[in-house]
Amino acid sequence: MMKKICFVTFVLSLLGYSAFGQSATQWRGNHHAGIFEGNNLLTEWPETGPELDWAVEEIGRGYGSPTIVNDHLYIQGEIEGTGYLFAFDLKGRQIWKKAYGPEWIKTFPGSRACPTVVENLIYVCSGMGNLACFDRQTGDKKWSADLKVDFQGEFTMHGHSEAPAIDGDKVFLTPGGKTHNVVALNRFTGKPIWSCPGVGERPAYNAPNIIKLKDRHVLVTFSAYALMGIDTETGALLWTHLQDNLPVEKHRLGMGDTHSNTVYYENGFIYYAAGDGNCGVKLKLSEDGTQITQVWRNADFDDYMGGFVKLDHVLYGGATAKKRFVAVDAETGEVTGTLRLGSGNTVSADGLIYYYNQRGIVHLIRPNNGQPQVISSFKITQGTQEHFSQPVIDRGMLYLRHGNVLMAYKIQR
Repeated sequence: MMKKICFVTFVLSLLGYSAFGQSATQWRGNHHAGIFEGNNLLTEWPETGPELDWAVEEIGRGYGSPTIVNDHLYIQGEIEGTGYLFAFDLKGRQIWKKAYGPEWIKTFPGSRACPTVVENLIYVCSGMGNLACFDRQTGDKKWSADLKVDFQGEFTMHGHSEAPAIDGDKVFLTPGGKTHNVVALNRFTGKPIWSCPGVGERPAYNAPNIIKLKDRHVLVTFSAYALMGIDTETGALLWTHLQDNLPVEKHRLGMGDTHSNTVYYENGFIYYAAGDGNCGVKLKLSEDGTQITQVWRNADFDDYMGGFVKLDHVLYGGATAKKRFVAVDAETGEVTGTLRLGSGNTVSADGLIYYYNQRGIVHLIRPNNGQPQVISSFKITQGTQEHFSQPVIDRGMLYLRHGNVLMAYKIQR
């Protein structure tokens, strides 16, 4: 059963947005919180769902959602074994298409990650561990690096799924392995700045988050069996938080190592959901970023790759083992409400929750102070492969990817 679940989890690092220093646009919105800007959005949908404005079918196979900057949309896809970065306008018209190298074609073939955009540069990583930097306007490739060749990195079971993280002049990736476990490269040239051995494990599947404190910035990311806090300036390993749900003697590829959700930080506390690890956890981070203390742990908050959102004092997200949507009190860690909606991906905008489950049904949910209620639902009928991609909301549009199809729905009143 655990192996079957692990097959599903590789894809969590698939989209978002984070801002420290420069305006960086990447996976799951500002600070990776899964909360997108929006106002005057529909508070209920027709029975068939919101109006489909456009759909494109030429993006290739993949699970990564789009990154939207100004009037352009960027998305990755795999066609006949090659990974491509596509640029579209916001009416679905292709502007350019550029190859970035071989893509993952083994288990769950297709692109994994989502582009990260800072100013005029786009950063993408393939399932094969190839990192590349492109000019946002022309699509010209500026530089590239191979995490396996250049840094002796290791593969996960389902391919590298990490969206690149940016802080200042650095771009961060997790090749894995005993020497260059986590690396910082100059984001303009691709030249190495530092490498951190971490705890010497293969990578997981999550996109790192960067916590900006008074005295330092801390990169927080998973490897196979540990959550790590790393100083972004020096590469020093500050602390680790082991995933101890699985005995060490059972550690092997695809077992207990597929942590896909990016951590969330707010007001001195780190929250994470690692269904293949310690499940739902709240940690207190010291003011200087060098120490952590566990506050609570909840085995029922066991989402693998769908992400979660924090609205007021409640965390909302999917649960894998019992295939449901749950609300968890952020102070106590107790479940306050559940809905039988299956496992899925969670984002929020304008005070409501959008839950895209793995059966292809999109639910609009009212948080209701920890007692969530379904308002409306509709089923995705276009596209191929599994329903693993996460929703993106931008300027009154809901963007959903299902395999080779990207759809844009009107959700503004």
